[in-house]
This record gives sequence, structure tokens and C-alpha cells, in this order.
Amino acid sequence: MGSSSSTASAKLGVLLIAAAMVVAVASARRRPVRLRLYMHDITGGPGQTAVKLVKGTGPANPSMPEGSRFGDTKAVDDLLTEGPGVESRPVGRAQGTYMLASLREPVLVVSITVVLTAGPYNGSTFAMAGRDDLLEETRELAVVGGTGMLRGASGYVLWRTAKFYSDVHMALQLDVHASVPVPPVATE
Repeated sequence: MGSSSSTASAKLGVLLIAAAMVVAVASARRRPVRLRLYMHDITGGPGQTAVKLVKGTGPANPSMPEGSRFGDTKAVDDLLTEGPGVESRPVGRAQGTYMLASLREPVLVVSITVVLTAGPYNGSTFAMAGRDDLLEETRELAVVGGTGMLRGASGYVLWRTAKFYSDVHMALQLDVHASVPVPPVATE
């Protein structure tokens, strides 16, 4: 009976090693992408980049500014910069929507495409989506795809509020941790 259990253990060990090798090979075929961007969300006044699309029909959310209702949805076309200041070099736009998705907590559901217009990924995009709990200092969104040099991107974005310029203008720091498939080598 002892030999069948050691045989099973040996087979399990071989299986685990083979699985680790498959993961290592798959990982080797991906190239890491690391970016730090600053997103300027301006919800009112001059230079407004976020506008209400849908006035939620749900109840008022007590954790949000007065007049905020469950289901409120905004469209954004936010400036992305290299640094936290609005005078920093522009590197793209963050375009998409966010919706107030909690009845009582300050929680948004975010769906944004980042369009890069400068730097090594100029002309490329990546999409991010997820839950944004405004009470958390750092929030995590999923990178769910991309185009151009970021085609097939996957990973995550850690974002946090970097600076409040006013009640209607904040800068968010986006730390992108993603990877993209390495293109196959062309043979002739």
C-alpha cells in the first residue's frame, strides 16, 4: 500500500512540475507594460470633461454629494498627463463612463478606454473596467484589452486620488501593470 501512495505522490509531483513549466513558457511569451499616468477629471465649470448622461432613478445616495442618485451615469473625456499638474505634458485621453453603482456607499462602476497620444505607445489604447470604491485610498481596475502596440493587454491598474484642485477637479494617478503578447518572429 505504501508504494501506491508514493507512486501517486510522484505522479502528482511530475504533474505540478509540468504545469509550472507550461505557465513559465506562457509567461515568457508576454512583455510587461508599466505606465504611470495622471487623469484629470473635471465635473463642472470651465474645461469640464465629465458630463451627466443619465440621472439615476434610484434613491439618493447619502455618501455622495447632494443630488447624487443610484444609477447616475457620467461620460468622460479626461486629459491624461505625464505628471499630476495640468501643465504637465499631455499623453492621451481617458474616454468612457462611470456610474454610481451603490445604494449607500460611494462606489462607481468604471468603463474607460485610455487613448495614448504620446510616448512609446502613441496611437495605442487599453481598456480598463471595474469597481471604484471612493473610500479606499488605492483602488484596482482590470485591464481587459487593448489595440495597437497594446493589443491583447491584460493586467490591472492601481489608481488613487493624487490631488484635489477644487470641488470639481481632481487628478487621479493611474499605475498600469499589464502585459501584452510578444508577436511571433517572422520567418522567411
